[in-house]
Order: sequence, then C-alpha cells, then structure tokens
Amino acid sequence: MNNLPDFPWDRLEPYKERARAHPGGIVDLSVGTPVDPVPGLVQDALTRAADSPGYPYTHGTVALREAAAGWLARRHGVRVDQRDVLPVIGSKEFVAWLPTYLGAKRVVFPELAYPTYDVGARLAGAAGTAADGLLALGPQHADLVWINSPGNPTGRVLPVEHLRKVVAWARERGAVVASDECYIELGWEERPVSILHPDVCEGSHEGLLAVHSLSKRSNLAGYRTGFVTGDPVLIKRLLEIRKHAGMLMPQPAQAAMTAALGDDRHADEQRERYAARRALLRPALERAGWRVDHSEAGLYLWASDGRDCWDQVGALSENGILVAPGEFYGTAGERHVRVALTATDERIDAAVRRLQ
Repeated sequence: MNNLPDFPWDRLEPYKERARAHPGGIVDLSVGTPVDPVPGLVQDALTRAADSPGYPYTHGTVALREAAAGWLARRHGVRVDQRDVLPVIGSKEFVAWLPTYLGAKRVVFPELAYPTYDVGARLAGAAGTAADGLLALGPQHADLVWINSPGNPTGRVLPVEHLRKVVAWARERGAVVASDECYIELGWEERPVSILHPDVCEGSHEGLLAVHSLSKRSNLAGYRTGFVTGDPVLIKRLLEIRKHAGMLMPQPAQAAMTAALGDDRHADEQRERYAARRALLRPALERAGWRVDHSEAGLYLWASDGRDCWDQVGALSENGILVAPGEFYGTAGERHVRVALTATDERIDAAVRRLQ
C-alpha cells in the first residue's frame, strides 16, 4: 500500500509541543474527539452485557436494529426496515473499506473532505476524484459518490435541492451514493437532511447508503459504534461480505448502542454543551481577526485570517491553542484552519481568554 499518504496529524507534532509549552497548558482544538462523559444509561447497558462469551451477530441484535430504525424515523423523518440496518465498528472503518466492498473503480468525494474518503479509494486501487460540482463531470462514470452533510471540515449543510441532483446524477450512471451523516444532529443555523429522506430520494432508497455514528451524538468514540442503512439489496450484499470478513461489533457495544439510540435526552444535553462552547469560541475568533465560513452545523469552525494555513496554526500555537490546518482536507483548504468545539468548558474558556 505504498500509495497511501503520510498520516497528516504527524505533521502537527511540532506545533503541539509549542502549544504544550504555554504556561496555561495546551488547548487542543485540532481533533474532534469527545471529552464529555459517556451517558450513564449507556454505561449501565454496557455493564449488564459484559458477560457475553459467545460470538456476536454481524447483523446485530433485532433490538439494536429496531432502535436505529426508530431513531431515524423519530428524529429525521426517515423510514427503514430494521432488517436493512447493519452495525459497523465505528463509521471510519466502513468509510475506508466501502470502495473495496463494492469493487469500485472510480470514487468521487468532496473537494474539501475527510481524508478517509480518498484513503478508501486508494485501498481499493480505485481512481479518486475530488469534485463538488457533479454536474460538471458530465457523462463520466463513477461507481461510488461520497457526500458529507454537515460537512467535515467546513460545517456546510447541503440543501435538499442539491442532494436531489446528486441522487439523480448517480442513478443515471448506476453509481452508489454514500452519505456520511455523522454530524446530522448538530445543525445550528441550518437543519441537515438525510439522503434517505423522502424529500430527497422520492421514497426510494435504491442505490443509496446513509452512514451514522454515535461518536459525536453520544460520546461513544471509544466504543466504536455506528451503522449503515439504505438500499436493501446493497445492505444484504454488505452483510454477506462482513460475515465472511468477521466484522463483528462486540455484544456489549451493541447493547450500549441500543440504549443510546433509544434515548434522546442525553443527545439533546450534549448538543447544548456544544452550542454553548460554539457561542463563546466563534465570536472570540472573529474578534481576533479570523473570518468563519460556512460552519452552520457540525463540531467545527472553518476559519481564516487570510494567511497560509500553517502560518495560522503556528500563530495560534504560540498562544497554546492547537488547530488543524485546512490543507489536511484538500488543497482548497490552504487558507483555512479547522477549529474543533470538542474541548471542556474550562479549556474553551482558556482559548477565549488567550484570543483576547
């Protein structure tokens, strides 16, 4: 696999060391990893299922699949049969391996994007194309089209009209559309819509997959819990492949995921925590000379002061604040930095004081 890029975060180490040297310690806003506690009801469910000596089901328990289907209907107006829900061991592994599962030869993903879309294409030996304007690709063929709304790193929300055009373009060419929706419950100025919503797909999930994660919604990044749903034919095919490959979510994690999807209160509370941090951090960045673009949803502020992204990373690290350079997400990000909201209230307060 000599065509894989270097792991980008390794390049941040010198800036991390500089930020750590700040007298008040580092404020790490570079990675979107949860810092708040795992909800108690989820921990309890995990504990109750701890005595699970047998192999778990690749397809997950019926209770898990029903909880996922119920959450989609209740929160997002999407109706799927529980049989068409497939648990994944964290959404990143699925993103990385979906082109291989599908035997894709050409993969299209956003110009500013989570790097794993490109990595997945490389792992599959497929050609990867970064393109936001699918219509500009004309008659070109694609096997898999990734969309991400709300987007990482920009926080951009794709409107229903745009999603409908993507679906139509892909169906005309027999391409699969995979929608990474891990931030879907974190809309701020805009409300995100699933690719599986009837307003987008006209009631048919043919050729469509929606990927969901509990890492952000329920602070379960450490549990590696997510699921994919959509086209019943595709889900059945993916299930068979994952059975052969032994891709099994541990039974305690399945129980924890079931509890999390069945409870909205903890998710609403977590959303309010992020909203409060965002309300402090965004104006502080703007007062300090950064312009915030898009960022109407998700866990990041897509910010720029006009300089090269690495100069901005360096300047903030001098104040003990570590952010991610926009270049990590594509050449179109060379003048931006991504600032995560995933820090404790105390660390966000420290960042705000330093920006002043």
